[in-house]
Amino acid sequence: ALAEAERLAAAGRALAAQEGPLDTIVADGGSDDGVPAAGAAADGARVIRAPRGRAAQMNAGAREARGGILWFLHADCLPPPGAAAAIRSLLARSPEALGAFRFALEGRRVAYRLVEAGARIRSERFRLPYGDQGLFCRAEAFRAMGGFPERPMEDLFLVRAWRRRGRPVTVLPIPLPTSARKWERDGVVRTTLRHARMMMRGLAGAPVT
Repeated sequence: ALAEAERLAAAGRALAAQEGPLDTIVADGGSDDGVPAAGAAADGARVIRAPRGRAAQMNAGAREARGGILWFLHADCLPPPGAAAAIRSLLARSPEALGAFRFALEGRRVAYRLVEAGARIRSERFRLPYGDQGLFCRAEAFRAMGGFPERPMEDLFLVRAWRRRGRPVTVLPIPLPTSARKWERDGVVRTTLRHARMMMRGLAGAPVT
């Protein structure tokens, strides 16, 4: 989380409704908008301060986690009912898997459905889910991989490393809604092209900016 107090409160309520025990950790990258207070109010969540940056924050959260399964959620994603149970079920069947949910954007614009269709091809056909799809795995497998590489597009590089080890990457057919703010602010076409450019540069081994 970074400056996401409002979204974090909603995510906390959604997590509190999930089945089974959860050790919820809010990895804050130095927010000044009330994120620590919002995180602490989320059903017993622990709030930790971490160096700013998604990879650094998620790695810090993973080091603090007590459970055998890690589920990485961006603060502007809203976990759907039954998500935690689906994670446990998949990892019981496939302990070496790196899992994710189906990408979904909040809002009713037709353009968002087109973005989702493209994301489905990328993540389900080519097995390249992104971090805003709620990546999850067993803690021991994540630590054996060395965690998220602390560089831009950390999610893509973790997924690629996972696949190189011969481990499965699975996308559950359950939508995980995420905020459409970037698409609203910068435009659907511009945002989609920017993401595609970053992915192609990352896959080619070029610096990602």
